[in-house]
Amino acid sequence: MFTYYLTLALRSLRRNVVLTVLMIAAIGVGIGASMTTLTVFRAMAGDPIPRKSRQLFAVQIDNWGPKKGVVIGDEDNLQQQISYPDAVGLMTAHAARRQSAMYRTGFALTPANPDLRPFQVTARAAFADFFAMFEVPFRYGAAWSQADDTGHADVVVIGRELNDKVFGGANSVGRTLDLDGHGYRVVGVLDHWEPIPNFYDLNNNKYAGAEEVFIPFTRAIDQQLASWGNNNCGGDSLPAAGWDGRLHSECIWLQFWAELPGAAEADRYRTFLNNYAAEQRRLGRFQWPPHTRIRDVREWLVDQHAVTAEVRILVLVSFSFLLVCLLNAMGLMLAKIMGRAGDIGVRRALGASRRAIVAQCLTEAAMVGLAGGLLGLGLTVLGLLGLRALLSEDVNRLTHFSPSDVAIAVALSVAATTLAGLYPTWRATQVQPAWQLKAQ
Repeated sequence: MFTYYLTLALRSLRRNVVLTVLMIAAIGVGIGASMTTLTVFRAMAGDPIPRKSRQLFAVQIDNWGPKKGVVIGDEDNLQQQISYPDAVGLMTAHAARRQSAMYRTGFALTPANPDLRPFQVTARAAFADFFAMFEVPFRYGAAWSQADDTGHADVVVIGRELNDKVFGGANSVGRTLDLDGHGYRVVGVLDHWEPIPNFYDLNNNKYAGAEEVFIPFTRAIDQQLASWGNNNCGGDSLPAAGWDGRLHSECIWLQFWAELPGAAEADRYRTFLNNYAAEQRRLGRFQWPPHTRIRDVREWLVDQHAVTAEVRILVLVSFSFLLVCLLNAMGLMLAKIMGRAGDIGVRRALGASRRAIVAQCLTEAAMVGLAGGLLGLGLTVLGLLGLRALLSEDVNRLTHFSPSDVAIAVALSVAATTLAGLYPTWRATQVQPAWQLKAQ
């Protein structure tokens, strides 16, 4: 029976090509506009590590205290980052299953290949737990060990793209990399890893992708590698001169993450964190009650506004435009169906039920929706290409069209067009066969 309705729908669509093309164009433009913004929104709002997003927690400690008339950090007046003294204190306590203080830095890399000129690379100073905690995949080798952290070892893990560029994609484990004139032994090469957004460091270019080099935190401190990220020193937290002055200051420039597998572990860590802050108060470092918080990945993304209000408004506007397109398509469908009132009347007179008329009209609407969805896919690709030309290279990561986006676009187009066809279909079922036969 479906084949019969499909044949009738095709005949009807071919009968008035102009109206058919206009309906498909209206749906396609609406789908293209809405899916372009929805694709970007889904990339920004997606869970970057779904298997562990409820087990990984960003740690916050108020080491500045209440500032009259000054709002720092989030709505709770908590800074997004922590100071070096707090990072050392938390790492030494090791109260979590896994934990890592970290910061963004960089090097000048001098390749062994004389055909390659020196160039800058971004780096992340972290502890060995970083890789297991964030489920970072490896192509060759593995992460450095905790003994390397303790021993301040000259080792690095490098990204796949950097390995391809410097070592031609070969297994470079054991090779030496010249960074800022100092040799580091490669112990691991990452496979493709591109969390969107960079949830572990939202302060520093949240859509820039993972760093190219990873180095033990302890070694980075020894090498006095400056932070390439957000550094905040204000009021009483201004550091003394030199590297040691920064390390002993209350400047906030480090990120700290802890892995807490269950609710009980999270509760214990909250207690530990408050006790740690209370101890700092007893030692005279803090002059205020303990003020701390841990947020899991999803809470952190919301708190740090990973999806901006502008993007949400843009999605709303684009779907409003889709609604306008659907209303136009509905009007065209109504005109088309009313123009076939005579044919519908004859079918009713020959015994076709209202249910048969509904099936025929909705099949036709679904076919228009399918064609509009396919057109919308093409317009979405063009829209994303346009965004890539306008946006920065880092933000271009948000403009990838996945298979799930294709399915959403087609399903949305068919469903929306079918819904838009309900009113014209209802009008078709109200056609009186006797009036139409008399008019003939």
